[in-house]
Amino acid sequence: MKIHHVGSMNVNPYERQFNKVERQVPSTRKKDQVEISEAAKELQEASKWESARQEKVEQLKQQVQNGTYTIDPKAIAKSIIEYYRKQ
Repeated sequence: MKIHHVGSMNVNPYERQFNKVERQVPSTRKKDQVEISEAAKELQEASKWESARQEKVEQLKQQVQNGTYTIDPKAIAKSIIEYYRKQ
């Protein structure tokens, strides 16, 4: 007994499965979306403040090295008094 062409009917079971999955996927796909949290936004702002603060520190260092930095003793005394009154 001869059996010819067993399994060669050009039928691919994986292709049928792929076609089923393709039909199930909706035509309108969701798009990726990114949201930045409030904490992350604050951190971004903090980095800007950090660079501004660093510039101010550098200016003060230059003034101290040049001898042009002046101290206001009344302002210092006032802030010390306010600090201890709040506690």
